[in-house]
Amino acid sequence: MDTKRRDLLKLLPLGAAFPWQLMNDLVDGTNQPNPGLKQDLEQLYKKAMIIDGLVIPRGWDEDSFKALTKSGYTGFNASLASGNLKVALAALADWRKRVKENSDKLIHATTARHFVEAKKENKTAVMFGFQNATMIEKSIDNINTLYDAGTRWIQLTYNQRNLLGDGCTERTNAGLSDFGIEAVERMNELGIVVDLSHCGRQTTNDGIKFSKTGASLNHTMCEALYKNHPRAKTDAQIKAMADKGGVIGIICLGYMIGPDPGGETTLDSYVDHIDHAVKIAGIDHVGVAADFAIQGLEADGATRENWYVPRLTRFKPSYQVRWPPWIPELDKPNRYRSVARLLQKRGYSSGDIEKILGQNWLRYFRETLKS
Repeated sequence: MDTKRRDLLKLLPLGAAFPWQLMNDLVDGTNQPNPGLKQDLEQLYKKAMIIDGLVIPRGWDEDSFKALTKSGYTGFNASLASGNLKVALAALADWRKRVKENSDKLIHATTARHFVEAKKENKTAVMFGFQNATMIEKSIDNINTLYDAGTRWIQLTYNQRNLLGDGCTERTNAGLSDFGIEAVERMNELGIVVDLSHCGRQTTNDGIKFSKTGASLNHTMCEALYKNHPRAKTDAQIKAMADKGGVIGIICLGYMIGPDPGGETTLDSYVDHIDHAVKIAGIDHVGVAADFAIQGLEADGATRENWYVPRLTRFKPSYQVRWPPWIPELDKPNRYRSVARLLQKRGYSSGDIEKILGQNWLRYFRETLKS
């Protein structure tokens, strides 16, 4: 082996260089679980970059901080209130203040570098953004105002139509408006992630097409595995997104993953979506995303009455909302340990597991955000 090759292997995470060794380590000679596997996984998880594509941080309190400690998170995209510009700026100010008052725990992430710093300093990087673009109102210049206040990702539409384009449950499928294309151009210029998770079919296609940088599908799932759900993305969309450098974050909400043929949604169902996304997009373009509070829905107080029932009127029947909405292993702070463990059992190398847990998001942020 030449010197350059040896040096390269030293740089690769364990398992990326020797994936076959990981497969051999899964079981001992009697086909029983290797007792060292759990310890190895904990070491992998401890050194890995863990980045969540979407966390809902409303009502953040001491319980949230306790859950964050258990999670092992390096960073996450925080979904803030987006009703109008005034509401959005107030939410941004509130979170800037929270980060400042908890500088021993949090870092306000505006570049990829902040996630690296958070890992080194045993803190958590929080990147502010919005699941709708209504706060842009009627002025493209408001995007500059939002950027200056700390915004680094914006989902172009939620479920319904806004001034930028059609959402995923809108009756029509018109795609981006001229105003929407102009907004994407300004976001590209500034270095704001263009997210298309809740966008309609044609709006998603347009967002991928018109964004000069790779667009994000930061909390969604694969239409191939959950047919006809308005929030799911087709193989063609996932491939087009990946071809331009984007990342798809597989959503942890059980009812979004869809029931298996037997009617139950499990952790295996979740990792099936990761498997499929990797097959279509490639290992460098798939990540993870919760889409709920850091501590999980049940711990955050979600009940059938206050969570499920209101959504029966807020969302169209096509959403297929179910109760309970969670996958038990994912509805807890250390959710991605369970994901890593199953990925390992399915034969993913250590290096590829690290990519899915966070390295892919980090690479994407380096390419998309301004330094």
